Amino acid sequence: MKHMPTFSERYEKVALPALKEFTKRSNPNAMPKVVKVVINVGVGRAAKDPKELDAVVHSIERITGQKPVLTKAHKSIATFKLRAGMPIGAMVTLRGARMRHFIDKLVHASLPRVRDFRGISPDSFGGSGIYTLGLKEHIVFPEIAGDSIEKIHGIAVTIVTTAHNPAEGKLLLASLGFPFRTTQ
Repeated sequence: MKHMPTFSERYEKVALPALKEFTKRSNPNAMPKVVKVVINVGVGRAAKDPKELDAVVHSIERITGQKPVLTKAHKSIATFKLRAGMPIGAMVTLRGARMRHFIDKLVHASLPRVRDFRGISPDSFGGSGIYTLGLKEHIVFPEIAGDSIEKIHGIAVTIVTTAHNPAEGKLLLASLGFPFRTTQ
């Protein structure tokens, strides 16, 4: 079986040399790094059925290995039967070893399992190198058994980097193995 380089190995051997050449900086501490990964799931149906939120919390906990925090509505919206303070989603912030493990799993196991996958969009960078990726189905993660799922939900994955601009952020993530779609 072929050895897959880990997040740390790819950062040291591939990303740092590419970033040094691109940014013209020589100090390795000044190079862009991945700081944290935020996983967020909004459950609009939680106002009607609180059990759906419990299922989402359980699935995020299995995917990340960390207990999620419930997100609550800030405003009341009568048409959605939503009151301020109602739980409407869950989120997890990963740092350190859990973040590196999650990125390895996302790049090598989950993204290749996405149906009709042609690469991730290179246009989803914020102004400063923060990348957000939306997955329509949470069942692409290997921890989720497909036959025990009642409802499929989407997941938003935000990768926060110290990159100064989207070009640095894209080079960093591409060097770490993120499969960006080529524009034609």
